[in-house]
Amino acid sequence: MIPIPDCKKFTGYKPCEPFKKCETCRTPVPVGTHILLINLDALGDVLVTTAVLPALRRKYPVSTIRWITRKNALPLLQNNPYLDEILVWKGDNRLILQNMRFDLALNADKNRNSSALIQTVYAGQKMGFGINAFGAIIPLNDQAEYNFRMGIDDQLKFYDNQRSGQAILAETFDLDYRRDEYVLQLTPEEEALSRTYRRQMGIGEKEPVLGINTGCSVRFPNKKLTLEQHIDLIKRISKKFPNVKIILLGGPEDTERNKIIKKAVGERARETPTAEGLRRGIVYENMADVV
Repeated sequence: MIPIPDCKKFTGYKPCEPFKKCETCRTPVPVGTHILLINLDALGDVLVTTAVLPALRRKYPVSTIRWITRKNALPLLQNNPYLDEILVWKGDNRLILQNMRFDLALNADKNRNSSALIQTVYAGQKMGFGINAFGAIIPLNDQAEYNFRMGIDDQLKFYDNQRSGQAILAETFDLDYRRDEYVLQLTPEEEALSRTYRRQMGIGEKEPVLGINTGCSVRFPNKKLTLEQHIDLIKRISKKFPNVKIILLGGPEDTERNKIIKKAVGERARETPTAEGLRRGIVYENMADVV
């Protein structure tokens, strides 16, 4: 029987490097603690969940972390140094996960899809949220109960709670909370593109840049400022801080909105492209010192 190496680079169908043989390899990378992270919710929620990755790696320094999410969230997770594999939410990938063995499975979502998946994967320990026999979302561990209660207790959610979403999620997964930042890492090529575009816009290397994201999630339309409010805000900022360069950010749904704002404020603000995809939008956002 051919021995199967304990190495996260081993796939079973080709060498990790051309002509390299496992038998003579002196640098295997142990799988360690095998972890599955499930997070399918809104893009903002996926970004928030990345903040638990440093704590997860501190607790399990030798580990392999796989994350399953929806296709639209992939750009947020690309080039993430903590993730060994990112899987798109689709049938064949769910089948693959259901035939793996995990030491730890974590579900950050309070929805039926994610909660049903965690119930079907084999894991020594499960944390976060699952689903019961009647289709209701339930907490899977004691540490998830406060997070769970936030969803069913409006008094707690909107008035009494004083904790951040990151702190609550860290508690849900029984991780130490150290105010870790989101993990959204650009490639060197993307960093260079951001600097290049900044120069093309006529913004000096040391000039402060304020980015204004003019849109918001369709789930929370009341969080969006009106056109008039955006225009007034830009004019006020420009008057009080004339040395600050303002750039308009947004997605395809904000293209016309940004054109209207730009026309109203003139040289007080600069437009950035809005229809080149999420990852390129992050590159433009990276030009700003404050968003």
